[in-house]
Amino acid sequence: MAVLVTGGAGYIGSHMVLALTDAGHEVVVLDNLSTGFTWAIAPQAKLVEGDIGDEALVGKMIADHKIDAVVHFAGSIVVPDSVADPLGYYLNNTVKSRALMAAVVKAGVRKFIFSSTAAVYGNPETQPVFETAKPAPISPYGTSKLMTELMLQDSHFAYGLNFVALRYFNVAGADPRGRSGQSTPRATHLIKVACQTALGQRPSMDVFGTDYDTPDGTCLRDYIHVSDLISAHMDALAHLNRGGASGIFNCGYGKGYSVLDVIKAVEKAFGGPVNHKLVPRRAGDPAAIVAGADRVRDILGWKPKHADLDFIVASALAWERHLERRNAA
Repeated sequence: MAVLVTGGAGYIGSHMVLALTDAGHEVVVLDNLSTGFTWAIAPQAKLVEGDIGDEALVGKMIADHKIDAVVHFAGSIVVPDSVADPLGYYLNNTVKSRALMAAVVKAGVRKFIFSSTAAVYGNPETQPVFETAKPAPISPYGTSKLMTELMLQDSHFAYGLNFVALRYFNVAGADPRGRSGQSTPRATHLIKVACQTALGQRPSMDVFGTDYDTPDGTCLRDYIHVSDLISAHMDALAHLNRGGASGIFNCGYGKGYSVLDVIKAVEKAFGGPVNHKLVPRRAGDPAAIVAGADRVRDILGWKPKHADLDFIVASALAWERHLERRNAA
């Protein structure tokens, strides 16, 4: 089948392109390359440089390549940045997603997979948090993603757009075959930052907040390996192909690790210290968020293979070393 992947030059999107091309699908990537890399795109895929907000371009791509399904990753993802620039996030994540959906609906495509986030839950009262919990985002980033979910639900009922929205918890790690990973130099992902610090690419890293109501006072998160996350997307696509119902699914392992746990895991993998400083809390960060992820297993048939923090960290560290060699060449 022919699949349009928005944001396919980015971290998670590039892994989706690899999975789709590995499975023999035709893949077309739409990316403005603001944060992505052309070299991260599988060579079998076609790249169109452009914006998801350009309805005419999206419509032409769908027609030219006879697109059967859309997987939507493109967007802005840094929580503190969304607090500082909410209107920018609503434009990029919500307004432009609306334009993308309009083009998709107009073209008659009926299968849509959306990259959502656990940030829609805000600071949940109970852990783990399930899809039945009432969304209560505490950042414009989370709100911008929730608004897109609502548009998808309304478009399903109004136009017959069938969708799966996957609420990511904390994505980390790299392709086990070493083909892609988190490549943004100044990314804010904790595991990447810790790996860069271990390798001396950063002099130190900050631990934001040590007074949370968690076992060691630092934020608690559910880390999911990027390859397992992508397998959930492939399961979602198969689900829609067989006529499965539209829905929203958490993607996580159901186990939380603190910031200090992650630093210890990186120190173990690296074999040396990770210099870090304890600093005040950062705006928009919930104390703890862990996935209730039974639904994705029961309905989509998802079977994760890499639910191990040490494996996630080892693959992330290996990718950082690969980037060092690549950048030095």
